[in-house]
Amino acid sequence: MLNRSLLTALVGIGTAQFLKVPVKYMEHGTWDWKRLFGTGDMPSSHSSAVAALTTYVALKKGIPSIDFGVSSIFSLIVVYDAMGIRRQTGEIAMEVNVLNEQLEKFADTTPGYDHKKRKKKLEELLGHMPIEVVGGALLGVAIGAISYATEKK
Repeated sequence: MLNRSLLTALVGIGTAQFLKVPVKYMEHGTWDWKRLFGTGDMPSSHSSAVAALTTYVALKKGIPSIDFGVSSIFSLIVVYDAMGIRRQTGEIAMEVNVLNEQLEKFADTTPGYDHKKRKKKLEELLGHMPIEVVGGALLGVAIGAISYATEKK
């Protein structure tokens, strides 16, 4: 049998990833099923997973437990990474993609200047806006609480 805390975190990831599709539909009016496996967007699956895990551990073991302490620190690192480093990397990717397009146009109009076209653009949706992290965290808290409440005692 799968560890309940691990299962809770995985349900957090899966639920958040699934919800990205209808959220994107509400924003743009088109179904984008690639969002099931993509990074970025609302809600953050990373935040959902760690919030679900931490909530479940808090309810199961208690806030004074070592398990809760470890889970909390792990959660803070993941959320910080999602909003910080990964988001900044996505913004840099956007700029590199724009620069590459400009170089391609320049190469087409400038004799003697050669620029090798990229086969594909860099992935831009890597990190999260704060609201996406909050959305994922709230979803995760709900999943963690439901997991604990439905557990056989």
